[in-house]
Amino acid sequence: MSAARVGIVGCGKISQQYLTTLAKTSNLELVAVADLDLARAQAVAADYPQVRALSVVDLMADDEVDVVLNLTVPAAHAEVALLAIDAGKDVYLEKPLASTTQEGRTILAAAQAAGVRVGCAPDTVLGTGTQTARNAIDSNLIGRPIAATATMVTPGHERWHPDPDFYYLPGGGPLLDMGPYYVTSLVTLLGPVSSVIGAASRTRDERLIGSGPRAGESIKVTIDTHVTGVLVHESGALSTLVMSFDAVATKASNIEVHGDQGSLVVPDPNQFAGEVQLHRLGGSGWETLPVSAGYPEAGRGIGLSDMMATPAGVEHRAGGKLAYHVLDVMESLLDAAHIGTSVSVASSCERPAAVELP
Repeated sequence: MSAARVGIVGCGKISQQYLTTLAKTSNLELVAVADLDLARAQAVAADYPQVRALSVVDLMADDEVDVVLNLTVPAAHAEVALLAIDAGKDVYLEKPLASTTQEGRTILAAAQAAGVRVGCAPDTVLGTGTQTARNAIDSNLIGRPIAATATMVTPGHERWHPDPDFYYLPGGGPLLDMGPYYVTSLVTLLGPVSSVIGAASRTRDERLIGSGPRAGESIKVTIDTHVTGVLVHESGALSTLVMSFDAVATKASNIEVHGDQGSLVVPDPNQFAGEVQLHRLGGSGWETLPVSAGYPEAGRGIGLSDMMATPAGVEHRAGGKLAYHVLDVMESLLDAAHIGTSVSVASSCERPAAVELP
């Protein structure tokens, strides 16, 4: 099988991690890059002799590009994805799928009509960390899953990111920025979500940039910066979620899953690997499970590789339907926080296929 020819749109900070993965992935070949700042695209192309720096319009029209890797800011995800789909190209997006579920539905409907595929990060759940935890659940090591907790606490990305504005605009915030890692992992482990309840707050209306040429500049905050809630899975399991750009630190595990026969500590879903620990009912303490599933030594972009290797007509693991459901869960959680009552999640999805060790 020949390698799929990839064109990247968006050459910002996250692109470097994707470039590293593309360079060592046999079924993907980077052929073009584009950015609204052409100089950034040219800087990337300069490091890869076979890669051309193009305008976004020219990249979409290029017959040598099979799939568009959309690494733009969240507010531009839908616009760029629809350009790729209109050009007849598969598209794989950085998370979240879009800023709103309405935009997400538009992307999926356009892709279906055009007969192209949509994939979306996060693909960290395809690594050995989350997949080993999933294998433990599927192997009945914790019995019937009852509940999970997922916690992400940081004082805010403006402390380290030189251009953090988009984190505090619609489509950003701790839930839509970091929540996709946690919610995608919870759906991978426990299946889709049927309803949510939630609460949210904002501690301040401005933030100060802490690094780079704009250090000391004040930016506006227009979204909730601390969100908490409960996800009711279709299976009956309950997941408690805490996502914060306001607090300082936590000693809580990133994700824990509890069953009637045992409990699991699941590694950071923002990473591909990490130790999975199990405490069995009646056991003497925590034991570290051997790696039993997942793509070893994976990096950002493995989901795109998985998508291009998946036969036509089969839903790939980091698929658009999963990403849409995750977006729907998060939007529903924010709705629930604002209206103060439980909200049903309109969408559902298949639990993604497990990743066996190669």
